[in-house]
Amino acid sequence: MDARSWRAGCCCLLLLALVGSPRSEGMQSCEEVRKLFQGRLVGAVKGLPDSPRAGSDLQVCVSKKPTCCSRRMEERYQIAARQDMQQVLQTSSSTLKFLISRNAAAFQETLETLIRQAENYTSILFCNTYRNMALEATASVQELFTDVGLYLFGADINPDEFVNRFFDSLFPLVYNHLINPGVTDSSLEYSECIRMARRDVRPFGNIPKRVMGQMGRSLLPSRTFLQALNLGIEVINTTDHLHFSKECSKALLRMQYCPHCQGLILSKPCMGYCLNVVRGCLAHTAELNPHWHAYIRSLEELSDAMHGTYDIEHVLLNFHVLVNDAVMQAHLDGQKLSEQVSKICGRPIRTPTQSPRCSFDGSKEKHGMKISPRNDEETLANGRKEFINSLRLYRTFYGGLADELCVNELAAADGLPCWNGEDIVKSYTERVVGNGIKAQSGNPEVKVKGTDPVINQIIDKLKHVIQLLQGRSPKPDKWELQVGSGGGMVEQVSGDCDDEDGCGGSGSGEVKRTLKITDWMPEELNLSDIKQIHQTGGGSTLDTTAAGCSAATESTAFILMGVVMLLPWLW
Repeated sequence: MDARSWRAGCCCLLLLALVGSPRSEGMQSCEEVRKLFQGRLVGAVKGLPDSPRAGSDLQVCVSKKPTCCSRRMEERYQIAARQDMQQVLQTSSSTLKFLISRNAAAFQETLETLIRQAENYTSILFCNTYRNMALEATASVQELFTDVGLYLFGADINPDEFVNRFFDSLFPLVYNHLINPGVTDSSLEYSECIRMARRDVRPFGNIPKRVMGQMGRSLLPSRTFLQALNLGIEVINTTDHLHFSKECSKALLRMQYCPHCQGLILSKPCMGYCLNVVRGCLAHTAELNPHWHAYIRSLEELSDAMHGTYDIEHVLLNFHVLVNDAVMQAHLDGQKLSEQVSKICGRPIRTPTQSPRCSFDGSKEKHGMKISPRNDEETLANGRKEFINSLRLYRTFYGGLADELCVNELAAADGLPCWNGEDIVKSYTERVVGNGIKAQSGNPEVKVKGTDPVINQIIDKLKHVIQLLQGRSPKPDKWELQVGSGGGMVEQVSGDCDDEDGCGGSGSGEVKRTLKITDWMPEELNLSDIKQIHQTGGGSTLDTTAAGCSAATESTAFILMGVVMLLPWLW
């Protein structure tokens, strides 16, 4: 072999050696490490090595080879490693968090719209059918639906109480305007006596009880569903801001930034090595997985069960029908009721007065009385179904979180040279452990000790809300509400649904699907019109475009309602 061929062969071997190695063994300068460190940590830091030196002061990034790191750099890198881990956690959960928070906000907004629509239906009923008492009924209608909203969004009030208050306040109006029309009692004391007598004389028959049953069965599941969504946001916020143990922080530093100390600024950890480190750091978080899975399954079961008299749309949008039935029943029994009231309250000194009437005011349409028609695809039930179908994809989110982070964000691709915690190698040779606390006993990279009180607290909250969700699912037949100590609500499973519960077959002609609003509205709907609708069981609804009555509601309490529960979680 001549000299020229020998030199060419040596050059080829040298080039192959340089290309095949991720770094030069004879690292002469720390310039690239310094630039990356300063760029990552924003700003210059004094005392950075200019050239490789012995790293005798290092505690984690220990190596027999010269290093470009100082003790201070190591400490800063450890902070950066924790921040990087939190960042990838937040990135991985961002889609799930947005899914839940967006649907929680949409669910709340839809509930508020349903409440306003039901309130408008009820007000229009009085304006067009019972004009003499419409203005006097306005406050009671507003108070009822304000209480409905407050209860749905977390207030500690009892549905039975606000339903009873509504019918208590309605009876004096019906008595003065329908049973004894044309004259109005001048005595507030006498009206109060009539109000107090309502539960004894039962002018509305079983309708108040029926309304209480329907309200209880429909409001509580929706309230619980919304509370559960807010807890889901809380769970994600908690796991997005985990406090990592010292052992985990050191392991993250060794995996992410110790290669920089040796000039390996572009290296990535081996897959198995990454899995051991991240599974160790997220061992406590992985314990959420079975509870998170049960949480989503319970949400799905409750959502599926919210139909018929458990469907808040059906109940609220048909409330005005039951109010009309109640008023008509009292009117038909007027003579008997008049005698009963006279025995209880006596006969008052009455003075003829002109009752204020509900007048048409076209400006109301500009102030929220008009509610646009909605398609069947936009119903609350369909919205819940779409949400649950999307959420179901995340049932094993916490069980596979570590794997997702390593595969998508942190680890080197299969077949490429990678960092094993000490050097660049072809593959990681240590045993790879599984997910969860029990599996970490043999983890060669991270020692997992004890329990995490924050994660334990979140698990307890999930267990509690799962019990609530399962308790609110009306299986197999129905559940009723009873008032426990302190005004709390207690569920009790009972027998088959009957007519009194409003489950169908009562002949009331309830609107079966009324969210899709018709485009017609008679200027005035008289008693016979209402009666005909009830008898035929027609699906007609009162369109709120008739809006023009001044008794129609614009309840100011809804301004505060939205902040009761949701906003504190969207941070």
